[in-house]
This record gives sequence, C-alpha cells and structure tokens, in this order.
Amino acid sequence: MHKYGACHKVRMLSFKYRVYPSKKQVLHLNRQMKLAKEIYNLLLDKAKEYYKETGKTFSKFDMNNYIKELKLQKPEFSEIHSQVLQNISKRISDGYKAFFRRVKEKKKGKSVKAGFPRYKKFVCSLTYPQFGFKFKDQRHVYISRIGSVPIILHRLPKGKIKTCTIKKYRSGKWYMVFSNEIMEEEFKSNGKEEVGIDIGLKAFVALSDGQKIESPKFLRKSEERLKLLQRRVSRKAKGSSNRRRAKFRLARLHEKVDNQRSDFLHKLSKEQVGSFSKIKVEKLKIQNMMSNHRLAKSISDASWGKYIQMLHYKAWSAGCEVEYVAPENTTKKCSNCGNKQDMTLLERTYNCPSCGHTEDRDINAAKNIKSTVGLTGSHACGDSASTRPAKDGQAVSLKQELNEART
Repeated sequence: MHKYGACHKVRMLSFKYRVYPSKKQVLHLNRQMKLAKEIYNLLLDKAKEYYKETGKTFSKFDMNNYIKELKLQKPEFSEIHSQVLQNISKRISDGYKAFFRRVKEKKKGKSVKAGFPRYKKFVCSLTYPQFGFKFKDQRHVYISRIGSVPIILHRLPKGKIKTCTIKKYRSGKWYMVFSNEIMEEEFKSNGKEEVGIDIGLKAFVALSDGQKIESPKFLRKSEERLKLLQRRVSRKAKGSSNRRRAKFRLARLHEKVDNQRSDFLHKLSKEQVGSFSKIKVEKLKIQNMMSNHRLAKSISDASWGKYIQMLHYKAWSAGCEVEYVAPENTTKKCSNCGNKQDMTLLERTYNCPSCGHTEDRDINAAKNIKSTVGLTGSHACGDSASTRPAKDGQAVSLKQELNEART
C-alpha cells in the first residue's frame, strides 16, 4: 500500500525562506549558536561519562534534567529558548540510536561505519520544535529572544508547521526552514505513459522514449575558479580579516554551484513527474560508490540522490509513481530480445549479435529498466525499498564511464 494511500495521508515537507536579521540580531544568533555548541559538547561528555559508570545510555529525559543543572551553573545558557535546548538533547539521543543501529548492522555483516557521536566545533542552526516562533505578517517572523526578523515569503507554507529551524550559511546568508505536516488527497494517476530512466555520468539521464539529457557538470566548470579562491584562502594569515574575506568569497562560489545544481534538478524532476504516470529508476547504492575516490567527485557533482529524492516527493501531487528496479544487467541485456553480452565503455552503441538490434547503450538500458519488475517496497512516496547490496559490476560500469564524464 502506498504510504499516503487510504490509511496514510500525512507527509512532511520542508519550506525554505531567506531571512534578513539585523546586525544586533546576528550577534544574538551567533552567541546562541556558540552556547548551543557548548551545551551539545557538555551533554555528549556527560553521556559518555554516564555510560562508563553505569553501562546504560543517558536518555533524552536525563539530558533535559541535566540541562537544568547546567543553567544553574552557567546562567547565560538561559539565553537560549528551552525548546532549542530540548532539541539539542534530541539530536544527541538520535545520534546514539543511529550509532547502536549501525553497530547491529555491522555485526550482521553489513559494510557500514558505526559513527559514534562526535564533539562539535561549531553549530550553524537552531531548531524550535513546537514554540518560540510565529508569523507576525507575510514579511516578518518573530523568534523568541531574537525579535522580529524580515522574511521573504516567495510562497506560502502549506499545512501545519511542526518545526522551525534558523540556519546560517558560510556565505553569510541566513535562512529559515519550516517542516510542515501536510494532509494529502487520495493518489490519482495522471494517466500518462510509463518511462524507464538510466542515470549516468556522461549523460545525466537517458529515458526509454529516446531522450538524453547531458550532465551540466556545474562543479567541474567552476573547478578552476574554486582552486584559485582556495589558494587565496590558504595564503592568508589565520585569524586575519583578509582570510575571513577570502573564505567568504569561496563560500559564495560553493553556494552558487549548489544553487545552479538545485535549480537544474528541480526543473528536470518537475517536468518529468508531470510528463509520466510511472518512472522507474535503478536502486543504486550511491553511498557505496562514493567510497571510490575516482568516482566520488563526479557522483557528487551529478547529485543522483538529490535528483531521485526530488522525483519522489514531487511525484504524488503530480499523479506519478516512482519505482525502484534492480540494477543488474540493465546495460548488458538487449532490450529487444533479452540476449546478454559484456560491453566495454568504448562501445557506446549496443549491437546485439542475436537479433541484430542496434541502439544507444544508455537508451537500451533505460528500456530494460522500464520493462523490469519493480522491487518490493517501491512506490511514489520515496520510502527506501529493500534490495540486496549493489553488485560490483555496477560500480565497475560507472568507473569506466568516469573517463568520458571528465571530458
């Protein structure tokens, strides 16, 4: 059953807006983030100490009580809203839960890093889970102990606001992100055709209907400028104003690259969910592929995971479904007769010796993806589907494709 079908009509969506705090408000926010970092590290230190002494986990309830003690020891901690402090303890608690879950997975033979919670060097966000914020009008939002902050509501948030997070970017920009609970209507298909999509590095996506969309390679195109700005940062004296300005210029360019990539992916995903009733994509183990240093930069630049995530959360409202399929043999198999053959990267055209079928290898793979039965758990709403770990051949194929992706 679909996650947002008859029994589940609620989903969470995030709405991000630019805000413009005053210089005085920026000082208050920076101070609160500095204090939040200090509290986070104190709580983590206490949790470690408690586990060594008792062998038990320091619960979120215990952390909230310990925060009260910290406030008595250091009154400036009271400058932070109580909801924000409770969210800090929740972050540590969730970190511990994720750590123990990964430890269990590792014991079962899965290739994962345990990732014990670490101390923070800085905190760049404050989250208000329930209270501490409210809209004054369409141009201002009130934040407890900060004041009224100008906000650009380029679109109105939908549904019920559950959390509010104010974030500081390295470029110096400030944003507010609202996590909203939305009640969805029953799924209604748009009645259009199905399509298979093959994701790659040279061509970003190839569709089973014959379309190919080249990868924009925003990071690669900005690489020389990024290297230049990075060298300028490294040459400046640590702690100097010149170094701070150089880091600011570098951060601005990184943010520009990220914005270009997001804009491209948003437009592409919106167009596709509106053009098809079902989209089939391979269930790739992207994180495993990122461990290969030869592939990591190209995969990161392509942002496959972000693209698939956008397809998922936009699909439901557009009357489209997104379905995962197993990636095995999608490139090797002939989409016409099913014959399988090995291919080198230099062979960009699939020539079937069995039936004589000739086609672009990516389009051929996309057609195979379209005809493959979806994995259990695939649906329009984006929950992960259960599948086996990616085959080595999957990474090898992409590794071969890397050379052409760089050109």
